[in-house]
Amino acid sequence: MTAVRSRARSVSAAALIGGLMCAAVACGTETPTSSGATEGTEPKSETTWEEPSSYMYTLKSSEGERSLIGTFRVTVRDGKVAEAVGLDESGRRVVKQLPGEVPTIGELLEELEQARRDKADTAEAEYAADGHPVRISLDWEKDAIDDEALYVISAYEPADG
Repeated sequence: MTAVRSRARSVSAAALIGGLMCAAVACGTETPTSSGATEGTEPKSETTWEEPSSYMYTLKSSEGERSLIGTFRVTVRDGKVAEAVGLDESGRRVVKQLPGEVPTIGELLEELEQARRDKADTAEAEYAADGHPVRISLDWEKDAIDDEALYVISAYEPADG
Protein backbone atom coordinates (compact mmCIF):
# COMPACT_ATOMS: atom_id res chain seq x y z
CA MET A 1 0.00 0.00 0.00
CA THR A 2 2.86 2.40 0.66
CA ALA A 3 3.97 2.11 -2.97
CA VAL A 4 0.47 3.09 -4.11
CA ARG A 5 0.43 6.22 -1.93
CA SER A 6 3.94 7.13 -3.03
CA ARG A 7 2.96 6.65 -6.68
CA ALA A 8 -0.11 8.84 -6.23
CA ARG A 9 2.05 11.62 -4.82
CA SER A 10 4.53 11.24 -7.68
CA VAL A 11 1.72 11.41 -10.24
CA SER A 12 0.23 14.47 -8.53
CA ALA A 13 3.59 16.22 -8.45
CA ALA A 14 4.28 15.34 -12.07
CA ALA A 15 0.83 16.57 -13.12
CA LEU A 16 1.33 19.85 -11.23
CA ILE A 17 4.78 20.43 -12.73
CA GLY A 18 3.54 19.52 -16.21
CA GLY A 19 0.57 21.85 -15.84
CA LEU A 20 2.76 24.73 -14.71
CA MET A 21 5.19 24.15 -17.56
CA CYS A 22 2.34 23.98 -20.05
CA ALA A 23 0.86 27.24 -18.74
CA ALA A 24 4.26 28.93 -18.80
CA VAL A 25 4.81 28.17 -22.48
CA ALA A 26 1.18 28.73 -23.50
CA CYS A 27 0.81 25.35 -25.13
CA GLY A 28 -2.39 26.08 -27.05
CA THR A 29 -6.05 25.71 -26.27
CA GLU A 30 -5.82 22.43 -24.42
CA THR A 31 -6.50 22.58 -20.72
CA PRO A 32 -4.77 19.86 -18.72
CA THR A 33 -7.13 18.52 -16.11
CA SER A 34 -5.68 15.16 -15.42
CA SER A 35 -5.86 12.88 -12.47
CA GLY A 36 -6.03 9.25 -11.70
CA ALA A 37 -7.93 7.65 -8.88
CA THR A 38 -6.23 8.02 -5.54
CA GLU A 39 -6.58 5.60 -2.69
CA GLY A 40 -9.82 6.06 -0.80
CA THR A 41 -11.56 8.22 -3.41
CA GLU A 42 -13.79 7.46 -6.34
CA PRO A 43 -12.72 8.76 -9.74
CA LYS A 44 -14.59 11.94 -10.64
CA SER A 45 -15.86 12.89 -14.04
CA GLU A 46 -13.65 15.78 -15.10
CA THR A 47 -15.68 16.98 -18.01
CA THR A 48 -19.29 17.60 -18.81
CA TRP A 49 -18.62 16.83 -22.48
CA GLU A 50 -21.19 14.55 -24.00
CA GLU A 51 -20.12 12.45 -26.95
CA PRO A 52 -22.15 13.43 -30.01
CA SER A 53 -23.66 10.64 -32.06
CA SER A 54 -21.65 11.69 -35.14
CA TYR A 55 -18.17 13.21 -35.45
CA MET A 56 -14.70 12.72 -36.90
CA TYR A 57 -11.33 12.64 -35.18
CA THR A 58 -7.74 11.55 -35.60
CA LEU A 59 -6.39 9.03 -33.13
CA LYS A 60 -2.73 8.28 -32.54
CA SER A 61 -2.39 5.20 -30.37
CA SER A 62 1.00 4.19 -29.06
CA GLU A 63 2.93 2.47 -26.29
CA GLY A 64 2.82 -1.10 -25.08
CA GLU A 65 2.15 -4.23 -27.06
CA ARG A 66 -1.50 -3.57 -27.67
CA SER A 67 -3.19 -4.51 -30.93
CA LEU A 68 -4.22 -0.88 -31.47
CA ILE A 69 -1.00 0.85 -32.44
CA GLY A 70 -1.00 3.43 -35.21
CA THR A 71 -2.63 6.60 -36.46
CA PHE A 72 -6.23 6.60 -37.68
CA ARG A 73 -8.81 9.00 -39.08
CA VAL A 74 -12.08 7.88 -37.55
CA THR A 75 -15.64 8.70 -38.61
CA VAL A 76 -18.36 7.99 -36.04
CA ARG A 77 -22.03 7.86 -37.04
CA ASP A 78 -24.91 6.98 -34.73
CA GLY A 79 -22.45 6.30 -31.91
CA LYS A 80 -20.47 3.66 -33.82
CA VAL A 81 -17.29 3.74 -35.88
CA ALA A 82 -18.55 3.95 -39.46
CA GLU A 83 -15.11 4.27 -41.03
CA ALA A 84 -11.51 4.04 -39.87
CA VAL A 85 -8.64 4.86 -42.20
CA GLY A 86 -5.10 3.95 -41.24
CA LEU A 87 -2.83 6.96 -41.75
CA ASP A 88 0.44 5.10 -41.22
CA GLU A 89 1.66 1.56 -41.86
CA SER A 90 0.63 0.31 -38.41
CA GLY A 91 -2.78 1.95 -38.68
CA ARG A 92 -3.40 0.46 -42.14
CA ARG A 93 -2.46 -2.99 -40.81
CA VAL A 94 -4.89 -2.67 -37.86
CA VAL A 95 -7.74 -1.48 -40.10
CA LYS A 96 -7.15 -4.39 -42.48
CA GLN A 97 -6.66 -7.13 -39.87
CA LEU A 98 -8.78 -5.89 -36.94
CA PRO A 99 -11.27 -3.32 -38.27
CA GLY A 100 -13.51 -3.51 -35.19
CA GLU A 101 -10.67 -2.51 -32.84
CA VAL A 102 -10.66 1.21 -33.65
CA PRO A 103 -12.70 2.90 -30.88
CA THR A 104 -15.00 5.87 -30.57
CA ILE A 105 -13.93 8.63 -28.17
CA GLY A 106 -16.63 7.36 -25.81
CA GLU A 107 -15.03 3.91 -25.80
CA LEU A 108 -11.65 5.47 -24.98
CA LEU A 109 -13.27 7.31 -22.05
CA GLU A 110 -14.85 4.02 -20.90
CA GLU A 111 -11.37 2.42 -20.96
CA LEU A 112 -10.07 5.33 -18.87
CA GLU A 113 -12.86 4.93 -16.32
CA GLN A 114 -12.32 1.16 -16.17
CA ALA A 115 -8.61 1.71 -15.51
CA ARG A 116 -9.55 4.08 -12.67
CA ARG A 117 -12.00 1.54 -11.20
CA ASP A 118 -9.26 -1.10 -11.45
CA LYS A 119 -6.90 1.30 -9.62
CA ALA A 120 -4.38 1.38 -12.45
CA ASP A 121 -1.10 3.07 -11.56
CA THR A 122 -1.77 5.71 -14.23
CA ALA A 123 -5.18 6.70 -15.57
CA GLU A 124 -4.97 10.31 -16.71
CA ALA A 125 -6.62 12.51 -19.29
CA GLU A 126 -6.26 16.01 -20.65
CA TYR A 127 -9.24 17.84 -22.10
CA ALA A 128 -9.75 20.56 -24.69
CA ALA A 129 -11.64 23.75 -23.85
CA ASP A 130 -14.88 22.21 -25.17
CA GLY A 131 -14.43 19.22 -22.85
CA HIS A 132 -13.48 16.44 -25.26
CA PRO A 133 -10.35 14.48 -24.32
CA VAL A 134 -7.15 15.22 -26.24
CA ARG A 135 -4.84 12.79 -24.45
CA ILE A 136 -5.45 9.65 -22.41
CA SER A 137 -2.55 7.92 -20.69
CA LEU A 138 -2.94 4.50 -19.06
CA ASP A 139 -0.55 2.18 -17.24
CA TRP A 140 -2.18 -0.64 -15.33
CA GLU A 141 0.94 -1.76 -13.44
CA LYS A 142 3.99 0.47 -13.07
CA ASP A 143 6.41 -2.45 -12.96
CA ALA A 144 4.82 -4.42 -15.83
CA ILE A 145 6.31 -4.14 -19.28
CA ASP A 146 4.14 -3.15 -22.25
CA ASP A 147 0.79 -2.72 -20.48
CA GLU A 148 0.71 1.03 -21.18
CA ALA A 149 -1.53 2.86 -23.61
CA LEU A 150 -1.31 6.43 -24.87
CA TYR A 151 -4.11 7.89 -26.97
CA VAL A 152 -3.74 11.32 -28.55
CA ILE A 153 -6.93 12.74 -30.04
CA SER A 154 -6.71 15.56 -32.58
CA ALA A 155 -8.66 17.13 -35.45
CA TYR A 156 -11.93 16.52 -33.60
CA GLU A 157 -14.92 17.74 -35.65
CA PRO A 158 -18.50 17.27 -34.49
CA ALA A 159 -20.90 16.57 -37.36
CA ASP A 160 -23.33 19.28 -38.33
CA GLY A 161 -26.95 18.89 -37.41
